[in-house]
Amino acid sequence: MPFAAWRQPRVMLWATAGVVTLGFLIALEIAARRYTGQPGPITNQAREVIFAPKPGPLYGGMALMMVVLTWRQRFIAAGAAIGIDVVFVLVRWAVDAETPDGHFFGNGALWVMLGYGVIAVTRRTGRERVLLLKGVGLGLVLVAGRKTGDTWLLITSKTRPQVLDQYVATADHALGNPSWLAGRILRATDPIGTHLLDWVYGELAVAAVVVALYQLRNVAVERRFPRHHLVRTFLVIGLLGPAIYMVFPVVGPIFAYGPGTSGTGGVQWAVANLWPDTLPPINTPHPVGYDGITPRNCMPSLHTAWAVAIFIHTRKGPRILRFAGTFWLIATLGATLGFGYHYGVDLIAGVVFALTIEAALRSLDRGWDRSGIQLVASGATVFVALLVSYRYLPMEMAEHPWVFGPLLILAMTSVVYGYVRTTKLWEPKAAPVRQPEPQPELV
Repeated sequence: MPFAAWRQPRVMLWATAGVVTLGFLIALEIAARRYTGQPGPITNQAREVIFAPKPGPLYGGMALMMVVLTWRQRFIAAGAAIGIDVVFVLVRWAVDAETPDGHFFGNGALWVMLGYGVIAVTRRTGRERVLLLKGVGLGLVLVAGRKTGDTWLLITSKTRPQVLDQYVATADHALGNPSWLAGRILRATDPIGTHLLDWVYGELAVAAVVVALYQLRNVAVERRFPRHHLVRTFLVIGLLGPAIYMVFPVVGPIFAYGPGTSGTGGVQWAVANLWPDTLPPINTPHPVGYDGITPRNCMPSLHTAWAVAIFIHTRKGPRILRFAGTFWLIATLGATLGFGYHYGVDLIAGVVFALTIEAALRSLDRGWDRSGIQLVASGATVFVALLVSYRYLPMEMAEHPWVFGPLLILAMTSVVYGYVRTTKLWEPKAAPVRQPEPQPELV
């Protein structure tokens, strides 16, 4: 590529993003080894070229990569991945190699993605090379995002020995402690409700891949990616969310006030065994120590943020996709509360977090203007105000729930309303259909 081509703004943006991403992964690798003594995302990803991986993320990444391929190439890629996995499984069976539960195959998908990366560099040129590299990058970034998230969570558990659950639980009185209520309701619907919500909660990434595949279904024909799609929002939420975990470490009601119905939670570390039958008392909160294993991954609720992103990106799909997006959002909210993974105030913060990131990405695509800047600034301001209030005003919130409860809902609603109103103005206006001019009739 000539030097002048590298100076194009879009090329420079992609190059800068690549360098920043690589630098971030290297920094995370170093941090993981320093603080946890465990390998980071780069090492874990490299190991999966040979060692048994978890298949879901790898095949999900390969599915996203294949949006740039023709149907014939997709069948070849899928067949190659399955064939490589069969070979790996037979070799592991022959040498009696131990594999983690559920980690029997998946190497084939990674090999295929890497293989298409080599093909893009050596056998493609121009726009076709760029398109194929984008597809490979999309698949690998999805997989790397999962590894990065796991490393982030491990770092939070090792570097944040104290948690702020008492502050959040106290502030949650303003909402009526919905996690305690949802926990009792879910226990009453066991086992049907428990199994359904557990499946929805665990398969959130699968739902995101399905929606993304629908959005990217025309890439192979149009030979270009849409300006904005779900994968971008999903990845940015997963990248920025754990940074908030470091600032506001919270483990969740089932761990801080458990063990609860699911039989999890460190009883020896819990503040008290209250969830979900007894509401926590309103006392002056203070930080409490917790174990070095449980992730501090509550504030904000990223499951809520991801479910909101799925809901937003299904609004322009067919009816069944819109229904699925709505169901996934409602079921995810029920699961986060019912299983005791989150407090109610976590969910409010998660909704605001998701809408702010979605607004920022859409503004970046269409060009920043006054409406986009105002929307992102208002969302960020509300999000920071929520965190500050949870940390420094929990007693006031608990003692005056009829004031602060509506204020929390109003703050979230203002961001939702602002997003809907502003993005409607961004939608392209349909050109009016020109009516044919009347022609004089022949007499």
